[in-house]
Amino acid sequence: MAKHNAANARIKREYFQYLKEAGRRSEASIDAVAKALDRFEQANGQKDFRKFHRQQAVAFKRKLDAERAVRTGKPLSRATVNSTLSALRAFFIWLAGQPGYKSRLQYGDADYFNLAETEVRIAKAVRHKPFPSLEQVHHVLSVMPTATDIEKRNRALVAFALITGARDGALSSFRLKHVDLEQGRVDQDARDVRTKASKTFSTWFFPVGGDALEIVADWCTHLRTVLLWGDDDPLFPATLVALGDTGGFTPVGLRRDGWASAGPVRKIFAEAFTAAGLPYFNPHSFRNTLVQLGERICPNIEAFKAWSQNLGHERAMTTLTSYGNVDPHRQAALIRGMGAAKTAPAFDPATMAQVMALFQKMAGEGLA
Repeated sequence: MAKHNAANARIKREYFQYLKEAGRRSEASIDAVAKALDRFEQANGQKDFRKFHRQQAVAFKRKLDAERAVRTGKPLSRATVNSTLSALRAFFIWLAGQPGYKSRLQYGDADYFNLAETEVRIAKAVRHKPFPSLEQVHHVLSVMPTATDIEKRNRALVAFALITGARDGALSSFRLKHVDLEQGRVDQDARDVRTKASKTFSTWFFPVGGDALEIVADWCTHLRTVLLWGDDDPLFPATLVALGDTGGFTPVGLRRDGWASAGPVRKIFAEAFTAAGLPYFNPHSFRNTLVQLGERICPNIEAFKAWSQNLGHERAMTTLTSYGNVDPHRQAALIRGMGAAKTAPAFDPATMAQVMALFQKMAGEGLA
C-alpha cells in the first residue's frame, strides 16, 4: 500500500491555505481537517482524489462504524464520526470546483459523506458536563500549599481562573500588565494573550467570595515587590528545572518567561484537585461554575448580559445555550420544590416583561 500520494499532498496544501486565508480558520481547526483527510486516505489506500467515487464514501462510513478509539478502545463517538464526515464533505465540494478535478468529480458525490439524520441528532445532542461547585473550588484553594514560589503560583493560577473564567490558553499567556487590581479587572488583549478566536475584551473579577481575590492580589504583589518583576513579565511563569543534589532534574524556582502551551496549566489543576480528594475538573469547567453562579445571583436580564460579556460572549444566548444548562441535581430540586409548593408564586410583571423581550430577541435572531 502506498504511504504517500504526491498529487493529493499538493491539493491538500492548497485547501489548507484556502481555509486559512479565505475561510479564516484557526490552526487547530485546520489540523482537525487534516486529520480527517489523513484518516480517509489511509482507509482508501492513498488513491488519487481524482478517482474519488461515491462508493468510497460509503465504504469509509462503514469503516468508521467498525473503528475504535485508540485511547478508550470503544467505538468512535457519533460526534467524532460526524465531524470527520463533515470535514470530508466540505473538502470534496471545494475540490469539485478546482482545475484538474472539475471533469472528474461531481458535487453531489460529496453528499455521501453525510450521516443519517437520527445519527446527526445523537452527535449534536447537548449533554451535561460535570463542573465543580463554588464550594469545591474554595476547598481546593484552602488546602493548596504555599511554601515555595512554585506553590504560590499554582494556587494563584487556580484562584485567577475562578475570578476571571479565563480559558487555559489565556491563563498560560497573561502578563502582569494585563491585571489591574485597583479596578478589579484583567484585560484579555489578543495581541499578547492567547484568547479564543483572537478576541480582545476586558473581564472584571467575578464576585465569587472566599479568598480567591486576596490570593491573586498577594501573588501580583509578590511578583512585583519580592521577585521585582515588571509589566511585561508573565503572570504565571514557567517552572525552572535544574540538576538537584541527587543528580536528577528537579524544579528549583520560576523562569522569567511563560508557558508555550496550556498543558502545564491543566496538569496543575489535575494535581490540585487530586490532592484535595476531588475528581479532576479542567480550567474550562470553571466557566460553567461561573455561569451557574450568575444564573442564581443576577437580579435581571441586564445584569446577566453583563455577566455574559464578562465571559467574553458577545451574546447572552451563547452563555445560556453553551453553558447555561441547569445541573441535574438543581433541576430536580427546583421541580420538586415547585411541586411541593402549596400556592403558586405570583409572577413579577417587570421580570416577565424582561423574559418576553429576551424571547422576542431570540426569535428575531433565529434562536428561539
